[in-house]
Amino acid sequence: MDKASNEVAPPGVNINVPHSARIYDYWLGGKDNFAVDRAVGEAMMKAIPGMRYMAGENRKFVHRVARDLVAKEGISQFLDVGTGIPTRPNLHEIAQGLNKEARVVYVDNDPIVLVHARALMISTPEGRSEYISADIRDPRSILDDPALRETLDLTKPVGLTLIAILMLLSDTDDPWATVAALRDALPSGSLLAITHPTADFNADEVNAAVAAATGAGMTLVARTEDEVRRFFGDWEMLEPGLVPVSSWRPDDEVADPKAAYYWSGVARKP
Repeated sequence: MDKASNEVAPPGVNINVPHSARIYDYWLGGKDNFAVDRAVGEAMMKAIPGMRYMAGENRKFVHRVARDLVAKEGISQFLDVGTGIPTRPNLHEIAQGLNKEARVVYVDNDPIVLVHARALMISTPEGRSEYISADIRDPRSILDDPALRETLDLTKPVGLTLIAILMLLSDTDDPWATVAALRDALPSGSLLAITHPTADFNADEVNAAVAAATGAGMTLVARTEDEVRRFFGDWEMLEPGLVPVSSWRPDDEVADPKAAYYWSGVARKP
């Protein structure tokens, strides 16, 4: 195993504490991770052999959502909270490929994501892409940030994406209230896209992976279908509803949709 003592991190990054964004980067074959992240990532893959596949399916969902929200729902601006380390194509690249004027605000609180923020901000001349360093636990810090106010028009529909981020909030954090605060700030016609890991499809594997993460000092919560559905409040689910992540408008038929242990869905504000 790599020795963390030989690794150099950007300012503010603790290489002795695992971070979900860097673990996810490792699963996707990236290089922006450290020994502690790889150790936890490997332990979780031991618990769930299909973990890399699941990470890939989660990423494909983001691409399909960006495409459909722009092409079918007319969304031209996005708020992506819990961005993670950039993996191309990024959300703004998909959106601006369909609408050059699309605008995206990315939000994350990991200093290593901030290091890569330039990659997230390479926008078309007609559109705009910005990055905010903030914590989802403080929705107002996101909503009141000048960069958001300058980039997004909150009188017009926004696509809010919360991809594999709510799992990092414990029930005591009341993530449902946090999401409600974000929902309430958006106008009618806005859309909310969520993916969330669940033990509904394979409790033994998921519980073992959660134990590996929590044993390393991380917060990681798998939630049931009903618990995930609560995040959407009274918003109207788009077809096909709340489904396994591989089943949300797939480009190709999926042999076993429940092989990726995530619930996913998109809903519209009435």
